[in-house]
Order: sequence, then C-alpha cells, then structure tokens
Amino acid sequence: MRTLLVAGNWKMNGSLALVEAFRQTFAAVALPARVEVALMVPFPYLNAAADAFRDTPLMVGAQTLSDRTGGAFTGEVSGGMLADVGARLVLVGHSERRSLFGEDDAAVLARVKAALAHDLTPVLCLGETLEQREAGRTEAVVLGQLAAVCDALDPDERSRLVLAYEPVWAIGTGRTASPEQAQSVHAAIRACLAEYSPTLAEGMQVLYGGSMKAANAGELLAQPDIDGGLVGGASLQVDDFLAICQSAG
Repeated sequence: MRTLLVAGNWKMNGSLALVEAFRQTFAAVALPARVEVALMVPFPYLNAAADAFRDTPLMVGAQTLSDRTGGAFTGEVSGGMLADVGARLVLVGHSERRSLFGEDDAAVLARVKAALAHDLTPVLCLGETLEQREAGRTEAVVLGQLAAVCDALDPDERSRLVLAYEPVWAIGTGRTASPEQAQSVHAAIRACLAEYSPTLAEGMQVLYGGSMKAANAGELLAQPDIDGGLVGGASLQVDDFLAICQSAG
C-alpha cells in the first residue's frame, strides 16, 4: 500500500513565528502510521525549518530551484544549496511558476533533473486551466506535461518522482474539483504511468492540489488513486493543516 504525503506550500508567506508554531504542534502529536508530512517553505526559512523540525514528523521542502549548479546567476538557488540546508523535496512546475515566470515543459524538465542530481525529491506539478477543462482537454494537457518529463528520464529517475495534480482553476479560488473529478484525472495519470511500467504506476504517489482543506480532505483522500495533498492556504493554519494530516490516516 502506498504511503500518503501531505505537503503544505506556503508560497510567499510565512515567518519564523509560524515555523515555531508548527514545531511546537507537530512535536507533540502522533500522526497516522502511513502518513508523511512536508512543508514547502520560502527560501529564507529553509534552514530554520530544517533545524526546528528535526525532532518532528515534518520534512522540509523548497518551492522551486534553478536548473544551474552555480555561477553568475544572481537571485537563483541551486539544488545543491537546498540539499545543504536540509531540504528533502522541491516543487517543480507549479502552475504559478509556469504562468507567472514562463517555465515551459523544457524548463520544468531541466529543474527535475537538477533536483534528482542532488538527491532531492521533485514534486512535479501537473494541471489544466479552466479554459482547457471546458474545452475537454484536461487529460491531453495533464498527460502531456507528464510525458514531457517522464519520456526524458530513465526508469530509476522516474521512480524518484512525486506527482501533484493541481487543477489551475481550483488553486486559491475556493473552488475544488469534486472527489469524482479528481479521481478521474488521477486514474488517467496512473494509467499513463503504467505504460512506462506497472510497478511505477503502482508505487507512484500522486497528490491532489487545489483548495484542499480540513472540510474536504477526508473525502478526497478516500479516493483510490489520490495519495495525499498539496495544500496551499490551509497549510498556513497549524490546526487546519494538522486536521488534514490526521484525516489522511
């Protein structure tokens, strides 16, 4: 049985006080045995979070990375730097990176490879816009984004990915894909993975991202092909995020 991963994405939010609040809460609770938990925090808080969460179930992740290993790239952060300060995972291809910062499939692939080169787990984000969904192109878009990465990786590299399906129309809008809608896309993703390898499809964690909150997490996580959540706004509220993690058991 696949473990579940609940990953919080703070985006450009957070503080040292919030890091400490999460440390205190998660150091004092027991989570379901098959649940893993991570927080993707802004770069300035990575080191503090890695230190604070050392004796808690929380893993630390970053929100993006450069595809370069180092050099004259002012403002960029490499995979080696992330690993050096204790990050274990990194988001790649989040819809905001694709839409706001122009990261296309080639840029996403380069960042996936950079993460793998530094033993970071890439959480590869896939998702369609409302316009694409209404045009009936959901699977074509999502599976196209998946193939753009998986076709360029060897089997071992593919097995080190985590996937996150995030319908763009449900991110930060208050709208959420119904459990049936989310499950349908997750099943299509898993069927696509099976074309590479049945073992890959069976073992891959595929998270749902898109306004997951305490009130709807249980129903979403009960779907057979949903293996956790990529949580946005609710990950900034300690009690709400904890409730999602506990509902995943």
